[in-house]
Amino acid sequence: MTTRASLSAQISNRTVTGYAVALLATAVALLVRLGLNPLLGDYVPYITVFPAIAFCAWYCGVGPSILSGIVALLGVRYLFIPPVHSLRVPNTPRAVGILGFLLFASVLVAMGEARRRREEVLRAGQRELEEAVKHRTGELDRTNQNLRELSARLLQLQDDERRRIARELHDSVGQMLAALGMNLAAVGTDIERLVKAAGTVNDSAALVQELSKEVRTISHLLHPPLLDEAGLASALRWYIEGFAQRSKIKIDLKFPEDFGRLPRESETAIFRTVQECLTNIHRHSESLTATIRIVASHSHVRVEVEDRGKGIPPEKQSEMASTGIPGVGIRGMRERLRQLGGSLDIHSNSKGTLIVAQVPVAATSSPSTAIALGA
Repeated sequence: MTTRASLSAQISNRTVTGYAVALLATAVALLVRLGLNPLLGDYVPYITVFPAIAFCAWYCGVGPSILSGIVALLGVRYLFIPPVHSLRVPNTPRAVGILGFLLFASVLVAMGEARRRREEVLRAGQRELEEAVKHRTGELDRTNQNLRELSARLLQLQDDERRRIARELHDSVGQMLAALGMNLAAVGTDIERLVKAAGTVNDSAALVQELSKEVRTISHLLHPPLLDEAGLASALRWYIEGFAQRSKIKIDLKFPEDFGRLPRESETAIFRTVQECLTNIHRHSESLTATIRIVASHSHVRVEVEDRGKGIPPEKQSEMASTGIPGVGIRGMRERLRQLGGSLDIHSNSKGTLIVAQVPVAATSSPSTAIALGA
């Protein structure tokens, strides 16, 4: 239907083409009738020209259809209606046949023109619909682009705020806690004769030390200073060492010696993704081991974090596959990597979990990063 409508529009919109096609169709019809003349004689002389007129009415327009009818009538009168090779008005029965031909040809032309006009209305409506869809698609693309930019900005603000809070905890709260600890130590020295009071003060000083240690740990977890100062390798080793001590999970880190530095956004995305994966292992997988493998190539960096736990339950995987909505942690990892042009894939069964994410070179302005993580 669409192909026929397109052909009709192409022919009828070009005047010369329409007339040329009409004459060609009529000539072919007359030649076919001439080839059948030994069998048909002067019987049904119009049998082959009716399809030609119908074709012209369908595809070529009113003018070419009328021309086709006139040429067909002259050709049939001259070639097939006795006396042949003459254009004189024939006898009454032949004249009635000619009038019948003209009437039927007029009906075909009228039907074809009505159909062409309906098709023109439909094509106009289709063009309007396509323009509306194109406009809406453009608006949707712009909206999606704005959402992506907003998401990237929110992640950037989150990282900046973590850095600010980490600095504030270290520079202000940490210093005050250190001063408080020294004051309590001095008081404890002065009142050593009061055993009970001294014990209380010593306990308070120990609590201050623990609190100072916790504040330092929280500050480093919010944004490890090693990540900016020494790079991803040092930050990951520091974090994994502390995590292994706290969680009692044995972690095997395999890191290339000549890894080098990545853009800050890429190092932050990798660190936060590994951090989230290890947190998921500790909370959900019940695995006693985890393996982190980092491999660098000219096109990407690949990080694998794999556990040997119970995996993601099948019903949870079905829910994630059907709704497309993962948990908050996984969604955060995926969004970070997507902002760098990467992707995140999850593979899990009863033997463990593997999450795979990739960041291409062009997105990081450094060797592209491909990350496979299991949690």
